[in-house]
Amino acid sequence: MHSRLIRIAAIATALLGTATAWAGNFTSSYSAGLSTYSIKGTEPASGKHPVFIYTVGTTENYDNAQAMGAVAEMAAKGFVAAAVQYDSSLFGTCSQILSKARYIYNSGSTTSAVSKLCARATADCSKGVVVAGFSQGSVIAINAKNYDSRVRAAYGMGAHTLYTTYVMNSCMTPGNYTISKDNVRIVNGQSDIFPGGTATVVRSSSENVAGRSCGALAYECLATNGAGWIMIRDSAVGDGSADHCYQRVGGCLGLQSTTDNTWRNGSTNWGLKANLTWLNGFVTH
Repeated sequence: MHSRLIRIAAIATALLGTATAWAGNFTSSYSAGLSTYSIKGTEPASGKHPVFIYTVGTTENYDNAQAMGAVAEMAAKGFVAAAVQYDSSLFGTCSQILSKARYIYNSGSTTSAVSKLCARATADCSKGVVVAGFSQGSVIAINAKNYDSRVRAAYGMGAHTLYTTYVMNSCMTPGNYTISKDNVRIVNGQSDIFPGGTATVVRSSSENVAGRSCGALAYECLATNGAGWIMIRDSAVGDGSADHCYQRVGGCLGLQSTTDNTWRNGSTNWGLKANLTWLNGFVTH
């Protein structure tokens, strides 16, 4: 009986340790010129961990369901994970968007978002920083390493060289962004209207951003390490339209609080879990 009680106590202690392994949500802020922006995330209760940063798209709430879903997944993988607010009210040229990226990722400034996160008690950015973003946020993510050499990999959604009237070749093609194309993975919907709304033009844009081509009929083009691009078919998403906002039910007009279930919880290679697992492979724990 005594040994059984000891085993029960040990199990209870283990479960309690698991339940209290996370300090939970945190909030912080960083400076961008004369403005102050918010940071919201989740971190471990102890130890030292790599950092994950997510940036949303134009006009979006920085802590919407898409962003916080990514934060939750990465926190569970052992990251100090956070969504970072920025001035997302307007899109812009490469120069305009990269000025926002600089404020977020300037490792030389103690007031940047990345410096604030790396200074947290449970963060160790020498273990690696990985990033993700959507639309304008993907431009920021793919260019993050321009300003912080600790950034090891980037995952972008709705990532293009053309956004209607904005030509982004100067910051969204290999060699024009600092990070190696071998550390970039993008996922776009075949009906994304911004580069043109057809599979042909979305494929071409994806090839340009990722620097990889697999032929005129390809729906994915991945290197052996998983870098490259994936284009989602309309039939793969719940609302039948793999548009710019394929992660949400109802597309870009849908509620930011309602994510596509397959993207959020599925096991497909274009879903959130698979792509964050890919990012996780670039850091040490």
